[in-house]
Amino acid sequence: MFHEIVDTLTGEHHEKTSKTSTKIKASVVLVKSNVVGFNDFVDSFLDGLHELVGSGISFELISATIGDPKRGNRGKVGNPAYLEKWMTTETSLAAGDASFPVTFDWDEQLGTPGAVIVKNHHHGEFYLKSLTLDGVPGPRSRIHFSCNSWVYPVSTYNYDRVFFANDTYLPGTMPKPLKPYRVAELLYLRGDNITRQLTEGDRVYTYDYYNDLGDPDKGSDYVRPILGGSKEYPYPRRGRTARPPSKTDPKTESRIPLLLSLDVYVPRDERFGHLKMSDFLAYALKSLVQALAPVLEAAADQTPFEFDTFEDVLKLYEGGIDLPDCPAFEDVRNQIPFQLIKELIRTDGEHLLRLPTPDVIKAYKFAWRTDEEFGREMLAGVNPVIISLLTEFPPVSNIDPSIYGNQNSTMTADQIEKNMNGLTVDEALKKKKLFILNHHDALMPYLERINSTNNRIYATRTVLLLQDDGTLKPLAIELSLPIQGKKGAVSKVYTPADHGVEGTLWQLAKAYAAVNDSGVHQLISHWLNTHATMEPFVIATNRQLSVVHPIYKLLSPHFRDTMNINALARQILINAGGVLEKTVFPDKYSMELSSRVYKNWKLTDHALPVDLLKRGVAVEDPASPGRLRLLIEDYPYAVDGLAVWSAIEEWVEAYCTIYYPSDKTVQEDTELQAWWREVREVGHGDKKDEPWWPAMRTVAELNRTCSTIIWIASALHAAVNFGQYPYSGYLPNRPTISRRFMPEPGTPEYTDLEANPDRVFLKTITNQLQSILGISLIEILSRHSSDEVYLGQRDTPEWTSDEKALTAFNAFANKLIVIENQIIEMNQDSRLKNRNGPVKLPYTLLYPSTSNFNRVGGLTGRGIPNSVSI
Repeated sequence: MFHEIVDTLTGEHHEKTSKTSTKIKASVVLVKSNVVGFNDFVDSFLDGLHELVGSGISFELISATIGDPKRGNRGKVGNPAYLEKWMTTETSLAAGDASFPVTFDWDEQLGTPGAVIVKNHHHGEFYLKSLTLDGVPGPRSRIHFSCNSWVYPVSTYNYDRVFFANDTYLPGTMPKPLKPYRVAELLYLRGDNITRQLTEGDRVYTYDYYNDLGDPDKGSDYVRPILGGSKEYPYPRRGRTARPPSKTDPKTESRIPLLLSLDVYVPRDERFGHLKMSDFLAYALKSLVQALAPVLEAAADQTPFEFDTFEDVLKLYEGGIDLPDCPAFEDVRNQIPFQLIKELIRTDGEHLLRLPTPDVIKAYKFAWRTDEEFGREMLAGVNPVIISLLTEFPPVSNIDPSIYGNQNSTMTADQIEKNMNGLTVDEALKKKKLFILNHHDALMPYLERINSTNNRIYATRTVLLLQDDGTLKPLAIELSLPIQGKKGAVSKVYTPADHGVEGTLWQLAKAYAAVNDSGVHQLISHWLNTHATMEPFVIATNRQLSVVHPIYKLLSPHFRDTMNINALARQILINAGGVLEKTVFPDKYSMELSSRVYKNWKLTDHALPVDLLKRGVAVEDPASPGRLRLLIEDYPYAVDGLAVWSAIEEWVEAYCTIYYPSDKTVQEDTELQAWWREVREVGHGDKKDEPWWPAMRTVAELNRTCSTIIWIASALHAAVNFGQYPYSGYLPNRPTISRRFMPEPGTPEYTDLEANPDRVFLKTITNQLQSILGISLIEILSRHSSDEVYLGQRDTPEWTSDEKALTAFNAFANKLIVIENQIIEMNQDSRLKNRNGPVKLPYTLLYPSTSNFNRVGGLTGRGIPNSVSI
């Protein structure tokens, strides 16, 4: 009797066994809900109560070899086994993982198990990481299930939760008894029959337009166009939430309150893990960007909330900045439920809004102002993906002259040849020595609207010379504005100067160019080209590829957390009145501008070799590694990127060859073809008829497509994201807004410029309030989480049972570690001037960190996470 009571308390449920049954010992690793972010003591208590009455967590093995004729030959299901020692097992304080024993009575006549049904009879959910069987009869004594999924109580679902062993099967090679389970699982994930609003426990992946950015119920200032589904505003699709429409506009989805932002729907398995959520809360809520903005704006109305000197800017990092001691601010502070966050915004003068010193000013406070550093950051900064070869001088425009008039450059050879080290323009063009940072055509169509806000923006062209030492020398910056009410542009060209008024005007011209580059970086290079364009692949992969499909196993690590961070971005960053509109120059036209650029988006252009060739910074050369030769040999992003690209491409080819020995195998893979069709026709449906899409009929097309997806999600995102704080955390280096036009002779502003050039510079660029908002945002975005999984790593070593795949993956990881060492060596080579530059900031944004398993996050400025996240 005593033993029965103990068994009940510990969850050890005994079943009757048959004569042919055998005991299979198993271990389950899971995370209880009460360690995920917040302690849910009610759920924890009720879970224990369920254990006491004998209804805990059950596991039923499914045969992969023996079908049940009574159930359409679906794999036979064994007797349920129950999780043991639920109440007596302590959770690891470090990671929240807990391991529990399970004992199966498995009838040997059922053959080999290949899947398992998991039923949660508890009150709360848990995160099931893995199930491992030992002592299985037959050829495989050990079978591992990598589950990595939240399991909610059985009442949440109208179907069984099924998990497959870590084997890999194409649709045609799946054991027949398991095929029905595979098909059913995909149907549940699609959820095409669900029309209601999606809620926390749902596992539904489906598509919607970006119709949730505006908030028309708040007034006309918050109306934004719906992105996607139209020729005027094409856009990638996002994950659907199915919230009800707004009251004012039935086509616009209603929004959830700001304080509930973390509850925005994404499929539960796409949400941040508990370690990452802890990091996110600590980093994100520290800034309290949205809650503090109105208070800071009120303070700005009462005081000159401006930086008057560069010393004022440095106080953000060296001494902190005092927030207003007023009732309004205290009200905001008191509404914050997290004591940690309250401490971070104290009003008693201690460590208040003291930010980490950005790397760009750590060695020297003003090296960022040099022309060499200005040029270097186009090759090794946070936006090294724009610069291109100049093939024609003066530069010409490609926007429609019938709409915009003549938009060609007004630069002359005389203006630039005086700084070309003895070269003529024609000689430099022939030698491919002239390069351009060209934001003119992308921005000119929007300038009138943008300049109708409080911002004052030019469309800029920056021409540079590649010198013999490998550095880029700025030659001229052209600032252009549309002619009001007429076609054409009014332009002025500025050339380098070191002293006096001309020197100040040159520094301002560089600032206007940096403002352009900063906005294009955040909206296009970063948000559009990595976050937004990847989400349709995340959705389609979960809808069309089974978890046992080889391409699912290849790509899924590169989709981790992407839907969650994108959903949060729609809620607080890129929405009407959100942080991005407050801190980036296009203001309320920001997302509309990204839609215009998406019209020219091609997935194939984002394969790194294609991108470099298209921008003219590389040429085809059979004698060079990868058959590609860089025109700028010391181009850190391209050099490191090509090494990482090559490693990715070799890994993908080695992996895909295991499962696709011929083109016919690709063509006959029904799941793969459905996946690719859905990506084209739905996920990127506004571009479905464009001819550049690969047909997905050959192994080569599959290899290149998967390599490109992995490159974008991992290395490209790392290159344009994690350098934000090191370079842009000091706003004078990369201002995000310009508030005044260039001072003209004879004006009070020009007189002020002569008397106090630094004050004019600081009053022209991002103000103090905008700086605090912007820096707070990019500090969050630039941090690695403590549970980061880097390129060449997996969250579990048993992600597949296929030894060939594991061998190929290990070779990939080893190659990345070799690349790490090469990057360190190049950064120590004084001949490579662009690796460190005048600011002495080594280029490590494409340092893979494959060898890093210390699980320490923060502002490291290095590391390529597997996926588009933060």
